[in-house]
Amino acid sequence: MANGGPVCGPISTFSRVRILHLVQSRAERTIGELCEATGLHPNTVREHLQRLIEGGYVIQASEHRTTRGRPRTLYSAATGTADASSPIARDKAKAAAQRGDLLRRVIPTSASALGREAMYQLDALIEHLEESGFEPVVDDEQLTVDLSPCPHAAGRAEDRPMLCSVHLGLMQGVLTEAGGPLAAETVRTSAVAADCGVPADCVVQLRLAEMTAA
Repeated sequence: MANGGPVCGPISTFSRVRILHLVQSRAERTIGELCEATGLHPNTVREHLQRLIEGGYVIQASEHRTTRGRPRTLYSAATGTADASSPIARDKAKAAAQRGDLLRRVIPTSASALGREAMYQLDALIEHLEESGFEPVVDDEQLTVDLSPCPHAAGRAEDRPMLCSVHLGLMQGVLTEAGGPLAAETVRTSAVAADCGVPADCVVQLRLAEMTAA
């Protein structure tokens, strides 16, 4: 899935991407469902889920049963909403904001018109992207995050739509968990480069919540 650069974080393997895709598409998945959909051994699925829980990207809950029997464990994507929030993701967002404040005190930059909450969201998003093997470049005027070159661009072309969809969902979860007006809208890739056959550019388009009212 990579073009030779470091690949890490929640989308480091395609098996993990498939599991994330499943829990993002429908909440409260069981181990059995995930095994059937992916063809992976239950122990492998559990290991992936544990890594994703520890990263703040998946949450687990016990099934509420009205009949006798041991409740199953249900897995859902951590979306940052009140009913799907990860305490690990919350702690990571707070820590990212603290590091961002420290960096801004040490290296003063021109003031952004986005406001403090949005800047804290960007702090959390940048740390998530770096953790996932990207080198993000943020334009807070155009509300874009340039991820070129994408460390996953050289993967199979048929895998890219799922990969981009999953990572867009992860980014949206990070922004929602951090709390603020920014949301991740889409991932734009350029036409494939003729010399290597992979997308030449990858840009995330953000939006302000206030701009969505019609």
